[in-house]
Parts: sequence; C-alpha cells; structure tokens
Amino acid sequence: MIGQFLSLPKIHAINFLPSINLPSLGPRRETSSTSFIHITITDTMARPGSGNIPGSACIPLLILMLLLHPSEAQPSPGYYPSKMFRSMAFYEGYSTLWGPQHQTLSQDQKSLTLWMDRSSGSGFKSTRPYRNGYFGASIRVQPGYTAGVNTAFYLSNTEQYPGHHDEIDMELLGTVPGEPYTLQTNVYVRGSGDGKIVGREMRFHLWFDPTAGFHHYAILWNPDQILFLVDDVPIRRYEKKVEGTFPEREMWAYGSIWDASDWATDGGRYRADYRYQPFVSRFADLKVGGCATAAPPACSPVPASSGGGSAALSPQQEAAMAWAQRNAMVYYYCQDYSRDHTFYPEC
Repeated sequence: MIGQFLSLPKIHAINFLPSINLPSLGPRRETSSTSFIHITITDTMARPGSGNIPGSACIPLLILMLLLHPSEAQPSPGYYPSKMFRSMAFYEGYSTLWGPQHQTLSQDQKSLTLWMDRSSGSGFKSTRPYRNGYFGASIRVQPGYTAGVNTAFYLSNTEQYPGHHDEIDMELLGTVPGEPYTLQTNVYVRGSGDGKIVGREMRFHLWFDPTAGFHHYAILWNPDQILFLVDDVPIRRYEKKVEGTFPEREMWAYGSIWDASDWATDGGRYRADYRYQPFVSRFADLKVGGCATAAPPACSPVPASSGGGSAALSPQQEAAMAWAQRNAMVYYYCQDYSRDHTFYPEC
C-alpha cells in the first residue's frame, strides 16, 4: 500500500490535494460543505494492468464518486431583509468609540477599515440606542495567521448597565493557516456576560472563505425572537421562551477588532502573534432599521419573515436555516452536556 491519500473536496470544481497534518483547533463536526473524502490509493490500483482497476481508470472513477456525492448549494431563504434598507454613510448612524488612530474611512464614507496592532485595536458605536431592529454590516477579514483576533459586530448596553448588561454577538474569530475562521453567535442577558459567564454560543465554520470577499452579517432583534443572518440566510433563531433569558432593554450597535487571545482560538491555545501585525478587518454596507428608543410606541419592529409582524419563519427560511446548521454548525451550547443546564432553562 502506498502511504498517501488524495483529498477530494466535495465541490463542483475538482481539485486533488494531498492530505497534510494541521494543528488541531479543538473538536468539530466534519459536516461542512467543504469536508473531504479520503481515498486510499493502493499499489494495485496505481499500477496499470495489475488485474484490478487499470491506472487510467482511477481518475474517472474518482470523478464518478464525486458526482454521486454532490455538495449542497446554498439555498435561497426567500426573504431578504438586507434589501429593505439602504447602505448608510458611517457618520449617518455611527461614531468612533475607541482607537481612532486605528481606523480609516473611505472617501464616500461608506467603508471603514479597522486594524489592531500591539498598541491597540479599534471600535465604533451607533449614535442612537434601539429597542429592536435590523443591524447589518458587510465584513471582510484578513487571511493568514490571525489567532486571537476578534472581529465583532454586536448589540450591547454595557455602558448603560455596567456589570449587568445585555448583548447579542456575531464574532469572526481568527485562526491559524490551514484552519477556518469560526463565526460565533452569542446572547447575554442581564449580566450573564459579567462575572460568572453564562454564554449561549452557537458556532459555525462558514460555507465560504470570509477572507476572500465581503459577506453580509446581520442581527434581527425583535420583541419575541433574534435572528442571526449571513447573506440573508438565517443561521440561528433565538426565541423568547423563558422569562429572564431574552434581552429586552435598549441597546446600541457596535463594531470592533480586539485581542481575545485568552479564549478566541482553540480556547486560548493559539494567541495573537504580533509578528504578523497589523491585523485588518473591513466593514462596509452598514445598514440599520427598526425602532430607536425615542421612536413613538407605534413603531413596528422589522418582520422576521415575509409573513410580517411577529410571524414565524417561512418554510423556505426554516429549510435554509436547517441547511446552514447541518453543513456549518460546529458547536451549540444546548448540546454541550458538560455545562450546568440549570443556567439554560430555554434548552
């Protein structure tokens, strides 16, 4: 037997890549659309005329195997809340919060570049608080060694309620070469992110390379549910089920890049390495819609589906979310039985 493997990505373009050993970033489910089929090549397969499979037939056979196991294409959710709102100039809805020397704004003021080095990261914040709404940003992160780097887009009221705050997170967690970025979604309620951390994480290895281009990440926060969306595909729905487990107080929208080495990459095993600085993240296509705190009571929340109001997701959205979780989800706190589930009655 030849001690070699061909790794064939389950994608429409056929590439032949040798298997290599990469540093582990912790356990994960091999369920993403870029998981690999490992095929052992034996010496009898490799030699033409060996009496088994002719060498010239090996590649067509492998191609046939790929055709028998086609990848699932990203489904259409059928509802596109990002198209309901125009892109805003940065200063229409946001202002710099910290690290102004680590920000640059494009000439049309619609694209913001943040970077982190040994001295500082950077962040921005919405100029108004909201009691519900749609909050979106197109983000592109840096390739290469980015372990420990956290590029975040989130809602929070930590400045208003220090030590007892609410938060809804979308965080692109940096990685080491050869391993994917992790998108972490999280919800903190009334101080569960302060002191003794009680997080409600769901994590994904995305079905695309977030370093190759911009993708739209959004939080749709309504009085009865929170949707996390990537390119309008709902990847997670967090419903209001149990009293005290859902954020209801006003929040601001934030974006930032910062050093989260203590936990971001494989639980802190890989840390930010400033030999690779600066670490750069780009934000564009900023969108906000919904009810600011000062809006009249008649202000209606942004609907989560085409049914309007507080309607549940459509069957097409549910199918798209099931696809995303089946192919890209790598962690869900309700399925982690090492945790004390008395803190998570909603599970």
